[in-house]
Amino acid sequence: MARNVYSVKQVNAYIKNMFAQDYMLNCIYVKGEVSNCKYHNSGHIYFSLKDESGTIACVMFAGQRGGLSFRMCEGQQIIVLGSVAVYERSGAYQLYAKEIRLDGEGALYERFQQLKQELSEMGMFAPEYKKPIPAFASRVGVVTAPTGAAVRDIINISRRRNPYVQLLLYPAKVQGEGAKESIVRGIRLLDKAGVDVIIAGRGGGSIEDLWAFNEEEVARAIFDCHTPVISAVGHETDTTIADYAADLRAPTPSAAAELAVYEYEKLADGLLECRLKMRRLLMQRLEMNRMRLKNYKTRLKYLHPQNLLRDYRQRAVECEDDLRLLMEGALGEARHRLSLYVEIMKGLSPLKKLNQGYSYVQAPGGRALKSIRQAEKGDEISVYVTDGVVSAAVTGKKEEQRG
Repeated sequence: MARNVYSVKQVNAYIKNMFAQDYMLNCIYVKGEVSNCKYHNSGHIYFSLKDESGTIACVMFAGQRGGLSFRMCEGQQIIVLGSVAVYERSGAYQLYAKEIRLDGEGALYERFQQLKQELSEMGMFAPEYKKPIPAFASRVGVVTAPTGAAVRDIINISRRRNPYVQLLLYPAKVQGEGAKESIVRGIRLLDKAGVDVIIAGRGGGSIEDLWAFNEEEVARAIFDCHTPVISAVGHETDTTIADYAADLRAPTPSAAAELAVYEYEKLADGLLECRLKMRRLLMQRLEMNRMRLKNYKTRLKYLHPQNLLRDYRQRAVECEDDLRLLMEGALGEARHRLSLYVEIMKGLSPLKKLNQGYSYVQAPGGRALKSIRQAEKGDEISVYVTDGVVSAAVTGKKEEQRG
């Protein structure tokens, strides 16, 4: 009897082809609990889906990660869209995931993500639209349930930080039917009341409990509010659409009260410190100005016109003494030079010659007689001697050669 013998590869390929031809297995939704979830360095995600009856291996390749909007962890209830196929190498079948979403709360989470994306694209979360929280609010509006830990925390912290701040409470419904309308109405009424800042929030809870703060109407009311709004919804790990739309997010209602109400004692201490610092600076400035004024006084005394006139007088006296010395020196030098000239003149004086036996003869007309040609016979001439003048007449003249 002939028998057909197949290789393992052929069998696995045949089974894989059977899976590939099954339309339902090519696009199937599978619900279960996450187990053995591992994020690989390559970007692939390996995990298992299990329920009370069994387990199926799953993989989401890195290229399909766009279909996952949250981080998977053990125990999550999820719905996976993908295809079931055989991996020939191991002969095992597994679910190749294309999209993954949370089951139950996951539907709300998807709605949350979708609305968040829509409002973000509208610009409602843009930082340029965020209004600053006033540093010294005197009237604080609160939109929350009239009973519960949230309102008690806000009141207690506000009284402790600053008993002079006025709290205006709008008792809103924060959960269940009509909650979003109540929150919107409270925000709008407090905005019209002219408070300095509004706290909108509630205590912690599940995503269903906090859902009123994920409604679009609440987000728009916060965005349109002229008064700065602080969101304080749930615990620190809870995040709602209202947190993104608000001007400031507080992790808890208690933290919101601390952000909205300034601490009076701290402010008073700060003001006292500023007062002391200003006084100290003022005294330093006064002392510095006194020293400057003293310096100016000294300089003014030094630069007084009387001092300048005294200096100028002293300088004039010194100039006068210098001028006198210069004049005396010049006169002494002139006298000495004159004495020399006198001696020279004495040496050249005709009178000195006359004293030595010489005489001076003056021709007619008053000219000195130096040549016989200057006188004629019968001319009257004058002969000057030491003690007088002798008048004479020319009786004759004789030319002689000297030489």
